This record gives sequence, structure tokens and C-alpha cells, in this order.
Amino acid sequence: MKRFAVALAASVMLTTAACSFAAAQTVRSEAAEHPRLVAAIRELEGAIQYLEAAPHDFGGHKAAAIRDSRAAIVQLRAALAYRARMDRR
Repeated sequence: MKRFAVALAASVMLTTAACSFAAAQTVRSEAAEHPRLVAAIRELEGAIQYLEAAPHDFGGHKAAAIRDSRAAIVQLRAALAYRARMDRR
């Protein structure tokens, strides 16, 4: 579990570092092509905020739900970035 968290954090850092301004512009245009993915990211971010602010732990599932939601956001952003790279070819 700990290795997954470290790998996920490293993946996020590498993805963020590798993204230049031009690539970010392309990702934004790609996001316009896939509004449901953008909406899913927004909804997941809102769910994370809600869970973090909640006073209860949802039967012990709160931490895992937050972790997995963050991982899903990383994957959705990676999917948009992939499409952007493919479209630049």
C-alpha cells in the first residue's frame, strides 16, 4: 500500500514536471474535446473536498475513497495528456 502511494506521488510529480506551457495549452484544447472527462475530474475533486471535511469516516472507507479518487484524477489527466500528445503528431 505504501509503495503504491509513493509510486502515485512520483507519477504525479513526473507528470506535472513534464508538462510545458505548450503542452498545457494542447491539454486544455483536448479537454474541450472530452468534456465528460473534465466533468469527472471536477466531480472527483469535489468529492475529495467533501470527504476531507466530513466529520465521520464512512465506516472506515474514507481514507481509501480519498486515495482512490486522487488516483482516478491522475489517470484521467494522463488520458487527456495522452490524447493531446497523439493529436500533436
